[in-house]
Amino acid sequence: MRTPHRMTAHPFPDDHRPNPDDHLYGLPDAPPGRGPNPYDELGALAGAGPLEDFLHEDEPRDGPDGPPYEEPDEAWAPPDHRRGSRRRRRRLAGLPFATKAAVLAVTLAAFLTLADRWALLYAEHKASRTLEDQLHLTAAPEVEIGGFPFLTQLADDRLDSVRVTVPDVAADRVSLAKVSATATRVRLDSDGPTAVRGARIPELRGEVLLSFDDLSRELGSSQVTFTGHGRDRVRARGTLPVAGHDLGLRADARVQRDGTRGISTHIGGMRLDIGDLATYRPGSRASEGLHLTPRSAARLAGRTARARALLSVPSVVRGLGVPDTVVREALRDDTELASLTGSRTFVRQAMRLNLLDLATAHPELLERLGLDPALLDGLSRLTRPVLVDRLSLGFRLPHPADGQIRLRDVRVERDGIRVDVTGTGLSVGR
Repeated sequence: MRTPHRMTAHPFPDDHRPNPDDHLYGLPDAPPGRGPNPYDELGALAGAGPLEDFLHEDEPRDGPDGPPYEEPDEAWAPPDHRRGSRRRRRRLAGLPFATKAAVLAVTLAAFLTLADRWALLYAEHKASRTLEDQLHLTAAPEVEIGGFPFLTQLADDRLDSVRVTVPDVAADRVSLAKVSATATRVRLDSDGPTAVRGARIPELRGEVLLSFDDLSRELGSSQVTFTGHGRDRVRARGTLPVAGHDLGLRADARVQRDGTRGISTHIGGMRLDIGDLATYRPGSRASEGLHLTPRSAARLAGRTARARALLSVPSVVRGLGVPDTVVREALRDDTELASLTGSRTFVRQAMRLNLLDLATAHPELLERLGLDPALLDGLSRLTRPVLVDRLSLGFRLPHPADGQIRLRDVRVERDGIRVDVTGTGLSVGR
């Protein structure tokens, strides 16, 4: 067997060529025939280079015995703030002429639009104050001038459209919740844009709202509620105080146009309920007045004292249409009395009695029936005209100094009564 011999490996080959750039890093030249030692390279790097300069940068550069080195002072100069504007001018200078003209036009249009809107707001405010003073309104109306631009309309003494909304306008006994109107083709009477004396309105269309909430507050003193029922009918339900008693109120009103400037209401079905004892209907007809309710008349059969008091009055007996023999027999025998007062015929006849007719001649009889004499006295003064006046929903529009205002349509809606109006030949501020 052949014995392998040991071969010595050198770190660098014998034909190593020294790197010509080694001297740039302070590395010693490698001896001929041998490569550089890596430990020598690390030691050379530790003693020279940027790290060494950084560690000794505070030492005097002229040597330990010489004066310290000082950096020369630079002359101070103010900062140049015009560089940005110069750059912007350079950028704008590079834009085409059409683009610069478009930017200028847009900027000018924005300023003109702003001036037009400011003039419009001023004119609306001044018109609102003028209408409030001339019409003696409790609140300033809202004025909206239509059309654009406004300044050209003002220069031409005309306005395309003007919308005015007035809240809380007094109309007879009620207040109109809102009056809104739109005038078109308005002609101005002026000596210039800043000297407008008045306006001529050739055509106007508007709407009037009579709110049910306002009616309930003003007519019913918060105790009567008005609600719409159909296109032309209004129901009133609530309570009405009479002589210290709260009586249940029921009434129906029919709303219709009254001429060309007003609306009227026909009140029907008025009734005041005194609990379940009696019902009062104002009027002079047989069905009107103060009458017992069906339930109260039927209870007479079980209340002997009230029945005897009622049959002891001859005028009542004649009104009931009961034969005298039957009445005398009923007054002697309670069984006969209960049989008489419990019959359907007697109940119907008892409900026909007008208790107000008995109040003067027999006030004690009404007390036996459970009615307060003071209440009867208050009901006698609560006539039909008085109740109609309390529940009337009618009103009339004011008559203008010149021109005409007419009602076109009246209709009952959920929130109140709406009236459409038209106007011609009107003027303001003259």
